[in-house]
Amino acid sequence: MQMRILMVLTSHSELGNTGEKTGFWLEEFAAPYYAFIDADAEVIIAAPQAGKPPIDPRSSAPENQTEATQRFENDAEAQAKLANPVLLKDVSVDDAEAIFFPGGHGPMWDLATSEDVAKLVAAFDAQGKVVSAVCHGPAAFVNAKTSNSDSILKGKQLTAFTNEEEKAVELAQVVPFALETRLRELGGEFSQADIFQPHVVTDGNLVTGQNPPSSAPTAVAVMTVLNQVPA
Repeated sequence: MQMRILMVLTSHSELGNTGEKTGFWLEEFAAPYYAFIDADAEVIIAAPQAGKPPIDPRSSAPENQTEATQRFENDAEAQAKLANPVLLKDVSVDDAEAIFFPGGHGPMWDLATSEDVAKLVAAFDAQGKVVSAVCHGPAAFVNAKTSNSDSILKGKQLTAFTNEEEKAVELAQVVPFALETRLRELGGEFSQADIFQPHVVTDGNLVTGQNPPSSAPTAVAVMTVLNQVPA
């Protein structure tokens, strides 16, 4: 059976009140996208709003280009799929075996506060399907609850973009909340590597990565979990 993976991207483009733009981080989309495609999985791209999800302009800078982002630049099919995402309200837990949230700072505003996102993540978790994210992507998990009204993160080992990394990129005073702090408050057992070093944590059906360099390894970990689940 071909695995289906739902990649949910932010539709938020404003970096707080700075007047600068944000969105999703290109490497955090491109590297997992190709890790999934190359593993013969089907990728469904969804977003809260119609139209192409915004790419954080900093992630398109030359110093942030990788083999995956360059592959995306030359992939007309992938670009067409990104330009026309499925609306988040039109997707359900039945559409895929895993859900994956790339980061970038955009998710801190829209995915973190979306009732549709919280319900979808909770549904995937309740069915034991893979729930995964990288960098700021775990912001999508903060309002997802179990049937007992606990956070789905309570007692789970995880990681995400750290407070230290947020300070390093000088956005700790811009983001609406400190992601690491919130995940810890929700009962998550947070771990981290040195800043901007790859770090991936798998705990049952929950797979998280710390930062952009963790993008591809996080996707590989997702496929590892999926391949262990009986079809």
